[in-house]
Amino acid sequence: MSTTFDYLPKVEWVEAGVRKGRVPRDGYVRGWGIQFKGLRDAVRADPLYQAALALSHGRSVMAEDNRINLYLILRFYLAHIPFGHVVEFGSYRGGSAMFIAYVLRELNYASRVYAFDTFAGMPVTDPAVDAHGEGDFSDVDVEEVHATVRANGLSNLELVVGRFEDTAADALKRIGPVALAHIDSDIYSAITCSYDAVKGSMVRGGYFVFDDATVSSCIGATEAVEEWVIGRDGLHAEQISPQFVFRAGL
Repeated sequence: MSTTFDYLPKVEWVEAGVRKGRVPRDGYVRGWGIQFKGLRDAVRADPLYQAALALSHGRSVMAEDNRINLYLILRFYLAHIPFGHVVEFGSYRGGSAMFIAYVLRELNYASRVYAFDTFAGMPVTDPAVDAHGEGDFSDVDVEEVHATVRANGLSNLELVVGRFEDTAADALKRIGPVALAHIDSDIYSAITCSYDAVKGSMVRGGYFVFDDATVSSCIGATEAVEEWVIGRDGLHAEQISPQFVFRAGL
């Protein structure tokens, strides 16, 4: 299943090309398009989006606009950068990972999806900055997630079970190049660990998508992006709405 129409809004009033390590026009097309130009409804009507969403139903707490923005990157932009796989840090019941894997499969991409999570709830958090606590999101049966992945034929999706600190480094050596890192982690330590682990694997132009760093209950995630992505590494955001999006190596 693959749609062939292009419903992206035109943004000729912004110059094309790279500026400060990001592509402002692409950010406007997605963020401005979702907020002001009817792109949200266009994606909702896309049969591929509808099918992927149905597969992930009840398995994710991702905000709709965030999911739509992620879909747009997969659907319209991933093919224009060097080949790489997709990694997700923070998968809960596997909903967004299944969503991504389904879209990639239906678009005939060879990229695999690697979903990193404890699948047993959050680790210890920092009460000075994190609203979430240890054990949040622990209502997961990892064997049921595995079974659902198999039942839906998502052979391009692999669960990486354990704390990021224990799994990411070795797994990323095995995975190889990464084109999209979906970092859906609510707390400071998880954002810091996952970003530092994956940045060396990113292809030129690859996407860092931070799902929670603009959410009111995730100031720890915001602080991690401020300190490490912006402060230390000097990246400029291609989007701040509906979520932070940065590019690698432009």
